[in-house]
Amino acid sequence: MKRRAVLSSFGALIGASAISACAQLETTASEPLPAPKEIRGTGDLAVAIARADGKVAIIDTTDQKIIAEVPGIGDLSHASIVYSRDARFAFVFGRDGGLTRIDILAQRITHRIIQGGNSIGGAISQDGSLVAVSNYKPGGVKVFNSSDLTQVADIPCDSKTVGLVDAPGQKFVFSLWDKGEIWITDFSAGNKAAPAITRFENIGRNPYDALITPDGRYYMAGLFGEDGMAQLDLWHPEKGVTRVLPNYGRGEKKMPVYKMPHLEGWAMAGGRAFVPAVGRHEVLILDTNTWQEVGRIPVLGQPVFVMARPDGRQIWVNFAHPDNSNIQVFDSETLEQLVHLKPGPGVLHMEFAPRGEKVWMSVRDSHEIHLYNTDTFQLLTKLSLPSPSGIFMTARAHKIGL
Repeated sequence: MKRRAVLSSFGALIGASAISACAQLETTASEPLPAPKEIRGTGDLAVAIARADGKVAIIDTTDQKIIAEVPGIGDLSHASIVYSRDARFAFVFGRDGGLTRIDILAQRITHRIIQGGNSIGGAISQDGSLVAVSNYKPGGVKVFNSSDLTQVADIPCDSKTVGLVDAPGQKFVFSLWDKGEIWITDFSAGNKAAPAITRFENIGRNPYDALITPDGRYYMAGLFGEDGMAQLDLWHPEKGVTRVLPNYGRGEKKMPVYKMPHLEGWAMAGGRAFVPAVGRHEVLILDTNTWQEVGRIPVLGQPVFVMARPDGRQIWVNFAHPDNSNIQVFDSETLEQLVHLKPGPGVLHMEFAPRGEKVWMSVRDSHEIHLYNTDTFQLLTKLSLPSPSGIFMTARAHKIGL
């Protein structure tokens, strides 16, 4: 039987005054706010990771050019970004445990700390005041003020943490790889150093990644240690965790997994969800009313990202090695392939323009970022950047779970 336990935060958390010393500040919090390089908005900007050089590039997506590069951001071999509410500040989560706050108008770092030994991403709270970081080493989650990166809370859990997302109600939700659990941390009561914590145990073996649906209702954790997914309805957490696709692949021999699929950016279109299958050359299709499987799309290789164009009419899929020079695009209604693109070796990440007319993609091994028209599939431009990976548009500032 599934169990839910509400932990007292007393004893599980350390006071903010004590734990602030645990994070190594590399820049001071007393520096004045940097002046912008020019008067402009941020709505058409994007930040791209140059993983080999420890820097990020700031892209003007209207003029389709790199306008600045910001160095000194550490190990970006598995990096992600969230934005402040005003979309001026980008928070970069590095693999070396670094958390870096960048002013994308002034084009410089404002604050940087080393908060752990190995981190795997993060999230920003609903009101934009808190930034949370998910850690492999030493495990657990740490939470910081978004204004100056001073530490607010330390949430130890004796496990690698994955799938950290922001949720409505000033909450963060994440999964525990080693323990097979999902935790909700609630900061709405006002005591940031002592959030209420709710644990859901026995959710499945080795949750490896997770997402929250665009409406903020369902938290979905993928399971590496067994077939299926774990689902938590955040409208009704009292009902506990349910299993989705528990019998998928049962009795079938799995292929070697060359790269774990990413659930963030899951394709949601026309009342259906399109999900990358772990260790298989398939995209699974779920009915989002029943969360039952309603179909599959055979694809070229092991899918990594399965993403929908913002209007939901197209599904874009990229792949793990050895098929990572390919992109397949499908019609979300008919499931027919629309085009097979071959941008180049190491296509890692895709990011749609907010209204979907263009898509940016990183082509790591040719050291380029490509821009395509999503109606004609025409290549519009190429930008040079050493080993690019993630591309993050500022429109993410206004979306749940991104």
